[in-house]
Amino acid sequence: MLSNDARSEGDRLQSIQRNVDAFTIGLLEGLPIEPSWNCLELGAGAGSIAYWLAGRCLDGRVVGVDLDTRHLDPGRAANLEIQEADITREDYTPGSFDLIHARYLFCHLPGRDEMVARVSRWLSPGGWLIVEEPYHLPASTSPFPVIQRILDAYQRMYEQHGADLTWVRGLPALLARNALTEVAFAGNLGCMGGLDKDRWLPLITQAAPALLADGLITEADLAEFATLLKDPAFIDIPQITLSAWGRRPAETKATTA
Repeated sequence: MLSNDARSEGDRLQSIQRNVDAFTIGLLEGLPIEPSWNCLELGAGAGSIAYWLAGRCLDGRVVGVDLDTRHLDPGRAANLEIQEADITREDYTPGSFDLIHARYLFCHLPGRDEMVARVSRWLSPGGWLIVEEPYHLPASTSPFPVIQRILDAYQRMYEQHGADLTWVRGLPALLARNALTEVAFAGNLGCMGGLDKDRWLPLITQAAPALLADGLITEADLAEFATLLKDPAFIDIPQITLSAWGRRPAETKATTA
């Protein structure tokens, strides 16, 4: 459903960046980022956050890793390194990074709890991990019947592909269990509709062939959705992006009496 081979994948990634980057960058700006930091961007997508970090950490380096890097520009910055890799098989040296960020990644991974534990070990002492994932609201609570059908189909298809669209609720506790401190979290409401505020058309467009093939929605449902998008009174909240972060404790020198 999220194949990079899909013609609409670039549109989907750009839509995410347009609608979510400001929130993500606001969270990053709240951390004590230093120009010398080494950063790791997991699931770098179309690269906007990796590029932003490269601009902030000019004396350090930024590694942007993705399963498919065709939407990334390795020449964007001298301190930017692009790696094409499966992070479930990759293992960086413990203590390598001052900041690790991931967005809309862990919910798709098998063994996601164990991956958080592994990624936490890649942090240097005092380093920060920030993870952002979707929490989907129940499809049946939408005030629009056609959206109930579309979102129910969308959520069921993701579940069939192994994604967990409510996993993030336990993320703050998971960070704490992995010995991260200063754990905090924030939420960002996602908008469907609202005319130019909508970010769901690219997502539904990409998922539509699979949903139609499985008989989960109809062409009439998609046509009604397209009509709704033109209505200024059509505004819905399908999901909340929950962002959680924590810090690996800084090493302290032992003192002698």
